[in-house]
Amino acid sequence: MANCPICKKNPKHPDYRPFCSERCSDVDLQRWLGGAYVLPGEPADDLPQDDRED
Repeated sequence: MANCPICKKNPKHPDYRPFCSERCSDVDLQRWLGGAYVLPGEPADDLPQDDRED
């Protein structure tokens, strides 16, 4: 079994896997919401626009 990606402890409660606790799960969520994690891709400004007229 893999360790928690936040604190490196062994996960004990199955409800929070892959994290060890609700706290570590919340820390990870906050990192996503805060922009600490970024998926590679084109910037949104560079994406082609629809040709539809509104």
